Amino acid sequence: MKTEPLPLGLYIHVPFCKSKCEYCDFYSLPHAEEKMDDYEKALVTHLTETAPRASSHCVDTIYFGGGTPTLLGAKRLKDILAVVQKKYSVSRGAEITLEANPDTAGDWRELRTLRRAGFNRISIGMQSADDAELRDIGRIHTFEQVRAAVEAARKAKLGSISLDLIYGLPHQSMERWKENLTAAVDLAPQHLSCYGLKVEEGTPLFARKDTAALPGDEEQAEMYLYTVDYLYRHGFRQYEISNFARPGFESRHNLKYWTLGEYAGFGPGAHSDFGGVRYAYERDLDAYIRGVLDGNPMLSENERIPPLDRDTEYLMLRLRTVRGIEPKEFESLFRRRFDCFLPFLKECEKSEYAVCEEGSWHLTPKGFLVSNQIIGGMLDALGDDKKRRAEAAARGDYRVNPA
Repeated sequence: MKTEPLPLGLYIHVPFCKSKCEYCDFYSLPHAEEKMDDYEKALVTHLTETAPRASSHCVDTIYFGGGTPTLLGAKRLKDILAVVQKKYSVSRGAEITLEANPDTAGDWRELRTLRRAGFNRISIGMQSADDAELRDIGRIHTFEQVRAAVEAARKAKLGSISLDLIYGLPHQSMERWKENLTAAVDLAPQHLSCYGLKVEEGTPLFARKDTAALPGDEEQAEMYLYTVDYLYRHGFRQYEISNFARPGFESRHNLKYWTLGEYAGFGPGAHSDFGGVRYAYERDLDAYIRGVLDGNPMLSENERIPPLDRDTEYLMLRLRTVRGIEPKEFESLFRRRFDCFLPFLKECEKSEYAVCEEGSWHLTPKGFLVSNQIIGGMLDALGDDKKRRAEAAARGDYRVNPA
């Protein structure tokens, strides 16, 4: 009997940027255009070398992230995608996403070329509708360029448009955030990602955080709860803490990360969960190029995790989603009873942090605001259960199923 191919997502990191944003902690390099040709050669080589390992898989999502992938230009992007389409089994309805900054996505003819090559989804880094806010965080585009990029994507007939927004920006008021959200919805995208600003150590914004007039936690929480309600009223359904989509337009690639799906990453800083191994490459463009072309070491981490030991990841990732955690699925996947979590979950339900619907437990918007604490409580319950089982096994009490 023929075995069904396993689904696989590919992530291709493009680390080039025109300039580095004040808050950005992703691996990206401004003013490194002279390395693009060598990087393309390394990517193509790496994709080709890895393809045999994916022979039992069918690629159903491809995501070009960055950095600013559109800086590579339509020809390079088209050529890289052509290699994937030639070397891998790519499903007919694969979701193929291109991240773009507005100032690099205004040419509808280039976007049409990319759409004809196979790209069918674009994610545009809008961040704000206020030019002063954009300048304050080091963004080099304007809101007018956001409008132009959306118009170009629509004219190019890209079927799915997503916009990224950030709330909690320096000096941002609730009214200003409401205006940003309204402006984004008025552009009629199919998908919105709304992230609370995180000030990461080592970024320029971190160095001035004490004088940046950042909204406090309570103000960010108010912005978040307003976002969930406003987007729901305008036809966007929340499916993950920070992600909202019109029905049928959820990011299938990003859902892999939250549902323990397999994905293979390429490029400096890219992470993978493929073949039972989690691994990542060094956040160093030159080291990645040398690693691929000269055979030098380039992994920064790797870990083989037995399937039955992924219960912790399941809880941490699935609690980020509105789908939540399913007791029957948990017990089937990890051969462990779910009832050790019920006392804690019922306490969360009393506090309106969690709800059980159609047999699944998921967090409410109020619960998402304290998701780290709730996940911590779930992991404590899991740890207590594992300890109890280990003690029972040590006593020879084999009525307790092994963890």
